[in-house]
Amino acid sequence: MLRCPAFIKITASRTLAFGGLILLIGLLPWLSAQSPEYTVLRARYADREATDEALGAIRAELGLDQGPFHIFLGWLGGLLRGDLGTSWISNTPVGPGTMTALGVSLTLMACALVVAASVAVLLCIPAMVRGLAGKAARDSGAAAAALTSLPEFLLASMLLVIGAVWLGWFPPYGWQGIHHAVLPALALGVPAGGLAGRLLSEAISAALAEKWTTTWRTAGAGSAAIGAAVVRRALPSVLNQIALIIIGLTGGAVAVEKVFAIPGLGRTILGAASAQDIPALQAGMLALLATALIVGSLATAARYALLGPALRSGTMPMTPPVRAARRWDAVVPLTCAGALAAIMAGGLMRDPFTSSHARLAAPSLLLPFGADASGRDLLARVAHGSMSTLGTSLLVVLACLAIGLVIGMFPLAATGPVEVANAAPPILVGLIVAAIIGPSAHGAAIAVTLVGWAPLAAHTAALVQEARARPYVGILPVLGVGRVRTLWRYILPAALPSVFRHAMLRIPGTALALAALGFLGLGPQQPAPEWGLILAEGINYVERAPWAILAPALALALSSILAVSTASLGKYPLRTRRYPAPARVKAR
Repeated sequence: MLRCPAFIKITASRTLAFGGLILLIGLLPWLSAQSPEYTVLRARYADREATDEALGAIRAELGLDQGPFHIFLGWLGGLLRGDLGTSWISNTPVGPGTMTALGVSLTLMACALVVAASVAVLLCIPAMVRGLAGKAARDSGAAAAALTSLPEFLLASMLLVIGAVWLGWFPPYGWQGIHHAVLPALALGVPAGGLAGRLLSEAISAALAEKWTTTWRTAGAGSAAIGAAVVRRALPSVLNQIALIIIGLTGGAVAVEKVFAIPGLGRTILGAASAQDIPALQAGMLALLATALIVGSLATAARYALLGPALRSGTMPMTPPVRAARRWDAVVPLTCAGALAAIMAGGLMRDPFTSSHARLAAPSLLLPFGADASGRDLLARVAHGSMSTLGTSLLVVLACLAIGLVIGMFPLAATGPVEVANAAPPILVGLIVAAIIGPSAHGAAIAVTLVGWAPLAAHTAALVQEARARPYVGILPVLGVGRVRTLWRYILPAALPSVFRHAMLRIPGTALALAALGFLGLGPQQPAPEWGLILAEGINYVERAPWAILAPALALALSSILAVSTASLGKYPLRTRRYPAPARVKAR
């Protein structure tokens, strides 16, 4: 049970965080630095010249000449009346179109959840069977790692090539029946199911190793009863993560809907951001945030429903310590890192910008990866893209580390911001940033940073709370040590090593997030050699020259597997965690 001051702090943190997010969405018309009056003038009044008088009239019509206070109150008042606003481009209400697109996206997400649940169940069956047979637990395996490692936009591109172009089994685009949902649902559901299956499989193995299962077997309980109880025990520990996976489908749906030309909410808000149609973007963001809030609330309610009796009685069973990492667990990440290094070594000395080859030239000894639609060397562009993408990822991770350490030092106050940042996929934040400052490389970096700090802050907060509970830290105030010195001299050294390792493990995943924004046109622009941008350029020529997407797809796949395998290394702590020895404290 939380103490009253702690409960008040957490509630205030959540209220301020969600209120700040609503304020940001409401102020998007005022925050936008893209001069949308030009776009509106061309869309509504193509026959009028862009004079100062015409642009001023457009600004007055849109209400942009008013201050931020009036803009926000006007938007909030309309929202409370059920009016989501009027499109700046079509001059029609955005509400009906947003609800129609939301229905399409929810249908696609439902199909993806069926796929994800099926994949997760298949991955959990071996762990359950081994545990009920009394055998030692194993990892969820290479299959789960492979399924988890493919990001949605890359898997969608691969499925489009294989299932629609090469085999011709499914339609390549559109939304006219259930057969149009097969490839998009697989693209969304397979990675989500792989990740959920890994988490649940590990939780099931941990639950089967608890002592109560031995007691049940001794009492004569059957395998079916023990299995059902194990699932009930394992689910609460991963429900919050599974909720984040489901919320993440909203971000993945933006890329998948673009690849397959599905008229869902993700594609709608992507088009609104590109066209600077701020009211449509605001409505779409609100719909996605409401979906995320509902999913998160349901997951929290389900967790407390499953754990309620044990939490109230204080009888939660202890989970045995997990095994330490084995030496051969590093083979896969080292292999992927070596392959990426070989690509970089082979392409960094080549020119990624000069169009000195035939358009879409096939791979050869001279061009190992072929050429793109502009006749540029794809090996050179992928290699230089690795430098820019991974270099930007390192800077983003370091910024996230600094932010996460600062915010995580205050665990109660960090609750609301961490929950908001976790509920916002990088793609959605990238749409907001693009609406404010336009699509660019630094805009993509800002977008990923705005959400990438949250896991590091949560990790820091957990370690800080654990360090503060240690006896030698509790005695420091009695010895006259101030709060600032306690944080800097004793608590930070206890948290920094683990959080720093966690941050370094996030570099490949951050590179994938940046590539996803580049693929959607929210990151670097032409002619920058960026992985997501190269993939987006090549997908238009997939039938004539499949190597145009296979080259960046190879680099992305290697980075994806590297991200998953290195994260797997980080989940196996040493059997004995060592904290920095308490320094001698001199009483003042």
